[in-house]
Amino acid sequence: MRFKILIAEDEEITLKHLVYTLKKEGYEVVGVRNGREALDQVEGDHFDVLITDIKMPEMSGIELLEKVKEKHPEIEVLIITGYGSIGSAVEAIKKGAYEYITKPFDLDELIIKVKNIHERKLLRKENVALKAYFGMNRKVSLIARSGSMLKILEVIEGIHNSDCNILLTGETGVGKSLLAKIIHFTSRRQNMPFLSINCATLTEELLASELFGHEKGAFTGAVRTKQGLVEIADTGTLFLDEIAEIATNLQAKLLKVIEEGEFYRVGGTRPIRVDVRFIAATNQQVKKLIAEGKFREDLYYRLNVMEIFISPLRDRREDIEPLSTYFLQKHLPKANKRITGFSKQAMDILLHYRFPGNVRELENIIERAVILEKSSLITPESLPQSLTLYQIETIEPDKIKTIDELNREYAEKVVEMVGGNKSKAAELLGISRTSLWRILKEDLIPDERS
Repeated sequence: MRFKILIAEDEEITLKHLVYTLKKEGYEVVGVRNGREALDQVEGDHFDVLITDIKMPEMSGIELLEKVKEKHPEIEVLIITGYGSIGSAVEAIKKGAYEYITKPFDLDELIIKVKNIHERKLLRKENVALKAYFGMNRKVSLIARSGSMLKILEVIEGIHNSDCNILLTGETGVGKSLLAKIIHFTSRRQNMPFLSINCATLTEELLASELFGHEKGAFTGAVRTKQGLVEIADTGTLFLDEIAEIATNLQAKLLKVIEEGEFYRVGGTRPIRVDVRFIAATNQQVKKLIAEGKFREDLYYRLNVMEIFISPLRDRREDIEPLSTYFLQKHLPKANKRITGFSKQAMDILLHYRFPGNVRELENIIERAVILEKSSLITPESLPQSLTLYQIETIEPDKIKTIDELNREYAEKVVEMVGGNKSKAAELLGISRTSLWRILKEDLIPDERS
């Protein structure tokens, strides 16, 4: 991010000298002749440092300091004063000035003070970024045995030196957020922040504040200036999950960041420049939303420099077994159990289930099974009954059960549920005891409880 300095000095020769010296050091510098002009500049642009003479026409340096700190407390202020005004300089420090420098001043001393401010600001920003960085789980891996996932890995390998924006598409639960992390941690930005936000979980106002931050007093409750995720993710990656849920006016702000590398905080009047890579994800048909006027076409093409579609788990069954093993190992430690794998029957059930919730549902099923299982292998008894009830939807043709077989299995479960009371079971099933006997294909034994 650029480091920009504003100088307010009424002596023209001194002003030109200061602007020239600091520009030579590589900073962006703007010079004005009085406090009014300085305020106008602050309201219209982003500045990191204000260097102001304490005595100026129309508005003193102290007044300028107070007005700037009131609305933009993040701007550091250096006061220039004569020897006779040291008391005023001390007062300025009490009101928030970073430091003062006396006339006639040593330019090398001024440069050192500006560099100190620059380094302090960088350190503060890096601390925020490091908190995000060390809070991330960088031990991410992609289980890929199916052809479609292997192709995705090839794509990721091919773009690891690129900063292109990426759109991840696919059903809910297929692993889009995991893939976004893998893309980041195999890219040249891997040592910089990876931040993410679900655009569907916040109101428009809260999402705007989370993405772009806000200025103090921008709305009720905004008691201090807050950095947004776009600003914190500078030099890194921002993952926008459920991007299709973002409001159209926020889409315009996001487009400006992507196209121009700058944005405004909520309630702000100064542009802030950033260098962010965007990875977005959606489970919706974005082109349909564009046709309905719900999503900006220009934003879609800016995000969709590279589109990666992740197939649903039912279309890549080769991944089910290795994924199941991975989730078993992941959840075993906290369960404190010794489970070595899956029984053949349990794995067959998993392999023939449709997984409408995709990989996310598979992990939940395995975590539940680990908690319930009492043997050394995951068995069908520790899997949800719904997996076997709906198994007919995905079962292989040569394993399709007859209606009689399904009726018998269901009747047996009902009889078991009521403790073997066949009269009660027949009543629940809405059939006679004779019909139940025919379904079970066993001798009708008088039931004492009937």
